[in-house]
Amino acid sequence: MKQMSVKKRITLWYTAFITGFVLVSLFLVLFLANGRLLSGAKTHLKDTVRNSFLEIEYEQGVLEFDDDINYLGEGVYLSVYNSDGALIYGRIPSTFHGAPVLIMDQLQQVHSQGQQWYVYDSCQTVSGYGTVWVRGILSPSAADSSLRTIVLCSLILFPFFILLTAAVGYSIIRRALLPLEKMTGTAERISTSEDLSLRLNIPPGTDEVHRLAHTFDGMMDRLQTSFESEKQFNSDVSHELRTPLSVILSQSEYGLLPETLPEERMQALTVIHAQAKQMSALISQLLMLARAESSRLALHPETVDLSMLAELVCEGHADAAKKRRILIHTDLPDGLFLTADETMMIRFFDNLIANAVTYGKEGGNIYVSLSDGADLISGSVRDDGIGIPPESLDKIWNRFYQADPSLSSSDSDRAPKSGCGLGLSMVRWIVKAHGGQIHVSSAVGRGTEFSFSFPKHFLKNEIL
Repeated sequence: MKQMSVKKRITLWYTAFITGFVLVSLFLVLFLANGRLLSGAKTHLKDTVRNSFLEIEYEQGVLEFDDDINYLGEGVYLSVYNSDGALIYGRIPSTFHGAPVLIMDQLQQVHSQGQQWYVYDSCQTVSGYGTVWVRGILSPSAADSSLRTIVLCSLILFPFFILLTAAVGYSIIRRALLPLEKMTGTAERISTSEDLSLRLNIPPGTDEVHRLAHTFDGMMDRLQTSFESEKQFNSDVSHELRTPLSVILSQSEYGLLPETLPEERMQALTVIHAQAKQMSALISQLLMLARAESSRLALHPETVDLSMLAELVCEGHADAAKKRRILIHTDLPDGLFLTADETMMIRFFDNLIANAVTYGKEGGNIYVSLSDGADLISGSVRDDGIGIPPESLDKIWNRFYQADPSLSSSDSDRAPKSGCGLGLSMVRWIVKAHGGQIHVSSAVGRGTEFSFSFPKHFLKNEIL
């Protein structure tokens, strides 16, 4: 049973159920039909006996019987008796013995030689002759014969009905489970070929199987996107780590040369230290982002002054902005409190402002603002820098993505903190973890604005 396919198992159970249902129904029908046939036979017996008096006449001192009386019965044996109970006309079945006494208008059951008979007597007065009795004798076998015919036809037709039911059921079940077959075949092809682009492409439908098929396609879309993202991630990580590693190796080899002067060796150690520090920061961000996206990064909500945090972060980036002659303008009202993880909020503003300093216009401006609402604290970070192309707006949240690839992490003057392309990915997660929203608008050559909002209060169990 367990080795049978789902279609066969469902068909088997369906056929068994239909078979049982039909058998029970057929039994009930035959039971009721038997009762109706017997009732009809009894009624026929009584009507035949009563109508037979129309075929009896008394003429010229002789009691005459019309020949039609022999054809009235249709299975009923008719016999005529005088008032003394003596047989004067008719037929009695050869197996019918021990005739009961004549009783007016009473249906009797007689068992004779293992056979059952119905007997009905009636009497009327024939003009000129006197009282005449007519007895009708009927065997239930006449009704049983009709019932046996019904049973025989049912037995003959029943196997064909079951086969037809099984065939129709199998066809319906096969069509209903066709998406599952396609799903299985597609999954097997994906497993053997490792081609995640394969899809079921099942026509639209509202039943459970069609919804499962569409869910499968959606899952494969997300899996393919995730797989491609991971491939890109691995490639980006390799690329980001390769450069500092190459610098470290080359500088260490140079520093180990016997002819290297102490000043040059110290310079090489300084470069090695800077590159190692950069790698450490990159790895730290990667680990934090990985833990965040896998829901293993716990947040610690508390009441924080968002205006103060934003002001502190802006002051922390003042030197980097000054090197590029960028002015940071703030509009931060006092007393903007919300429930949040203070460390994550600092990292949130740090990444946004660092991004603005990195991609802002030299000699330009950065505007940081917050505003108070009934249930939300809204804000924005805007620069007048290079801007982001429209086709890149949805991609900036991806890890290692840079709208301007020419600005790499190796450019320490322009990207001191966020050149690895992980900052905005972390920003998006922080906003999502605190139940907030963030949007970006940008125009190439005119600058970029990140607008965001946070609820003032949120439950701890809502944290991702």
